[in-house]
This record gives sequence, structure tokens and C-alpha cells, in this order.
Amino acid sequence: MDHTPAGQYLGTRLRHLLDLLEGDVARVYTDLGLPGFRPRYTPVIHLVHTRGPLSIRDLADTIGITHSAVSQTVNQMRRDGLVDLKPGDDARRRIVHLTDHARAILPTLDTEWTATTAAAHDLDAELPYPLTTLVDAALKALEDKPMRNRIHDRM
Repeated sequence: MDHTPAGQYLGTRLRHLLDLLEGDVARVYTDLGLPGFRPRYTPVIHLVHTRGPLSIRDLADTIGITHSAVSQTVNQMRRDGLVDLKPGDDARRRIVHLTDHARAILPTLDTEWTATTAAAHDLDAELPYPLTTLVDAALKALEDKPMRNRIHDRM
């Protein structure tokens, strides 16, 4: 049994948790005949499919991650033939559109999204505190007071 005090190696343990979650989801995509499809593509495809073409900024704001992270993901998705980028009203804005290839795999992705959501609920039910609730609370707490400030307060 690991007797590491709570909080030690937190970043490493969180990365390991994410690796376990994302690795298994990526293997499901391979099982479904979509090798190379990355779990981080899912929110982009889902949002553009349900809401129509969106800017990278709108995707970042809706998903809750940085513009840079979405831009990197979208560029990889473009290389993988899943999205096209077109200029918006403002030449600086790029609008993300699904390709025919992305639309063709939507039924498979819909099946996976439904199953993954149910599996996440199952995982939440097995834990003393739902992981989704805990992650949301941690993100809110860090938004209110960043970790950097918390560290400096302890120094």
C-alpha cells in the first residue's frame, strides 16, 4: 500500500490518472476501427457537429481550455482530415468545419460518446466522491486562487 501523504506528487498522480483514462478511450477508438483518433478530438467534433462551424476561440471558451490548446488540437485534426479551417468575418478568426470524413464517422463516435459517458457515470458511482464533481470543484478553486499563489502563501 502506498503511504504517500496526500498532495505529494499530485501532478504526477493526476497525469497517471489522465493517462489511464485517455489511453483506454484511445484503445476503444482503435477497437472501433479508428486508429489514431485522439480523445481530445471528441469535444471539438461533438461541438461543431451539434452547433455548426465554430471559431477556435468559441471552442476554447465552451470546452474550458486555452485557445492555444484548441488551436493545436484543431491543427492536428486538420492534418488527420477531420476538419477544415476557413476564415471568419474577421480575417484573424479561423472557423472550424467538419470534413466529409468526420461526418462519415459520426455514427461510430455517437455510439462511443454515449458509452463513454455511461462508463464515466459508473466510475463516479464507484468513488467516494464523483470524479467529475471533484474536478469541477478543483478547477473552480484554482480559478479563484491559482496554485502559484497557494505555493507562495506557504513559502
